[in-house]
Parts: sequence; C-alpha cells; structure tokens
Amino acid sequence: MKKILFKTGAFLLLLGALHSCSKDDVVDNSGKNTQGESNNNPTTISKDYARLEFPKIKNTTNNKILIYKTSNGEVNYCVEWDTNKKTQRWSCYQMYRSNLIRRVNRYYPSNYTKQYPYDPSLPSYFTITPDPYRGSGFDHGHICPSADRLNNKEAQYQTFYMTNMQPQKHDFNSGVWLEMENKVRNWATKNNYNFADTLYVCKGGTIDNSAQYTTTGKGMIVPTYFFMAILRVKNGVYNAVGFWVKHENNKDNRLAKYAVSIKELEEKTGIDFFCNLPDNIERTIEAVSVNNNLWDLK
Repeated sequence: MKKILFKTGAFLLLLGALHSCSKDDVVDNSGKNTQGESNNNPTTISKDYARLEFPKIKNTTNNKILIYKTSNGEVNYCVEWDTNKKTQRWSCYQMYRSNLIRRVNRYYPSNYTKQYPYDPSLPSYFTITPDPYRGSGFDHGHICPSADRLNNKEAQYQTFYMTNMQPQKHDFNSGVWLEMENKVRNWATKNNYNFADTLYVCKGGTIDNSAQYTTTGKGMIVPTYFFMAILRVKNGVYNAVGFWVKHENNKDNRLAKYAVSIKELEEKTGIDFFCNLPDNIERTIEAVSVNNNLWDLK
C-alpha cells in the first residue's frame, strides 16, 4: 500500500509515488486539469490536488489532505481531515470502468475489533481513541463506499479506515444514504458504462458551521446534514448534480427532492466544488438546475 499524508498550507509530511487514472478532454490521463484556472488548488505540495474530484482545499494549519493509493500507484480516494475537530470534512474519488469491476468481496477481518482500523500514518493525537462509535448508537458511515472499491483487496481495505467514516443513524446509513450511493453507482455503470466516461465524486457531512452538527460526550462530531457532489464527463460534455439531505432516520428511495444544483450545494456547505475545472466550465455546471430526466430522478 502507498499512502500520502499532507498538511495543507504547511510542510510535506510523507511522500509516495504519484499516479492516477481517468479520461477527459481537458484533463490529462491522470484526471488533472491541463488548462488555466483562476481558482484551482495549488499543486506545490502534491500534483494530485489538481484532480477534478477535489474541492477547494482549506488552507489552514489544522487541515490535512490524506491521499490513499494502492500498490500500483493509483489513487483510491482522498480525504480532508480536520485535526482540531478530529474528523473528516469530505472524501473524494473517481468512478470509471476499470476501478468498478468487481474482483473481491467486502472486507471482513477475523477479529471484529479491526473492522474499522485507524490510518496507521495519522498520529493518534489527531484522532479520538478508542473508537468513539462503539456504544454511541451511530453506524460507521462510509463516505467513499466500500461497494465502490471491490476491484482489489487493498482498495477495499482502505475504505474501512476511520478517516473515511462519519457517524450516521442506522436507518439513514442503510436507507436514503444507501439509496443515493446506489444511484451514483448506477450512473457510473449505466448502459454498460456509456452514460459517463468518469464520475468525479465528493461527499461528506457538515462539520464547519456549529448550527449544522452536534457533538457526543466522547467529542465525536455528528453532522446534521450530509452531501454529495457529482461531476459527469462524457465525450467532453460536463454535467453536475448535488445531493443535500438531513441526517435523520429515513428510508426514502425517491431522491429528486434531495437533488440540488452545485451552486446551491456550495452555498449550503461553504465548500467550493470542482474548483480545478476551467472557469467557464465550472461556472456553467454550478449554475445549471437539476435535470431530473438526465439523472433519472423521481
């Protein structure tokens, strides 16, 4: 396994080989922007910050960017981790044919206590230990879904890191959140992978606005809302959509009511999504209203 840990706006902490893959007409074969953009992420620390799934990184000393790579050098997913709040802000990743082909089963360790391991490269003082989920009544809610990383054992295992988790109520995690994950996966594979060349995904829960989260007795932040931002690229055409949903027990499978434009999602979260796109494309995909027919939403 190759793992890269960065501190935003600070020194490089740990380096590994840099490589990724995707397809796009305005990006190179690493899924990175090759055109000028006025609001893109700086790449002095890592060229991977230019990947299209990345939102604007918070340039503060208490945030770390965690880049998880498999042994072949491919980026699995990335996380922005708040070291003060000891929680993640988002996970972002790509979905395309070769990384969605199922070759392995879901990860289950022989010892259940190791079902959700801590990232070994993240110092323990940046986390809450022992596992604050146990006895809290909340599920370990995957942000990058394990079901989206069944192409190899290493990628699958990494999705169980505590850094990829947010606390979720059970009937939310197994209900509307699961329905949204399934919908995004269906977009990626739709029409034998002909609906999209690549999906660029950024997901998380609200941790920045104190009115949008609560805190458990163990200091674990529980988001009041969860979100998804999805960028579709097909033959040089760009489309994007967001999901914004209150964190409550909810088994709803009709998702149109939760769909929002990227501009609206940015206003709700304070996060600048898909900032590495060229300006004209970013402005266009952010402003477009949700097309329920395109996204097959009801």
